[in-house]
Amino acid sequence: MSAKPLTGDPSEAPLVVILDDDEAVGSALSSLLRSVGYRVEVFLAPKELLQKGMPEAASCLVLDVRLPMISGLEFQKQLAAANNRTPIVFMTGHGDIPMSVKAMKAGAVDFLAKPFRDQDMLDAVAAAIERDRARRISEAGLDGLRRRLETLSKREQEVMALATAGLMNKQIAGELGLSEVTVKIHRGHVMQKMGARSFADLVRIAETLGIRRP
Repeated sequence: MSAKPLTGDPSEAPLVVILDDDEAVGSALSSLLRSVGYRVEVFLAPKELLQKGMPEAASCLVLDVRLPMISGLEFQKQLAAANNRTPIVFMTGHGDIPMSVKAMKAGAVDFLAKPFRDQDMLDAVAAAIERDRARRISEAGLDGLRRRLETLSKREQEVMALATAGLMNKQIAGELGLSEVTVKIHRGHVMQKMGARSFADLVRIAETLGIRRP
């Protein structure tokens, strides 16, 4: 995936966070990434980054393996423990195969050995940004479904669970002590409130939300 210049409002451009204690490296990378339209923030130590916090917009972290006080791999663990899933591109002048395998297994997008080609870094960052953007879109969709689910009454949630488990209206009526007409009304409300275009769509929504027959 080749990096392409970004267009539009610069404030909406993805953000690349660089964490490297070598100011020269940070400056050079910043210039490279800004040249294709990314916003860039450079930090010299993990403490500085943690104080600032990671952004809410699509972003990635370019992280040096060798850092003062803590290794990049250890910092990766800390971010994961804090439920921070910002994609990471590692870079190192001292890397080896076991280290890179460990980083990739922990979720890193790429592991680049210094000196690396500018295009390799641009490609790695582009892949990381795309991964983060896709994750954010997915999570936003899931949050939306959860908010819709909260609009259902307790009875509507029961009907949804039973219907998507494969029960017919007559069976649902028997389970809940309702008339079939009432069940049909509840199902109609569920379809509307959950934004389901078809019953198959409602089943997929239930699976996504982890809804099971009680």
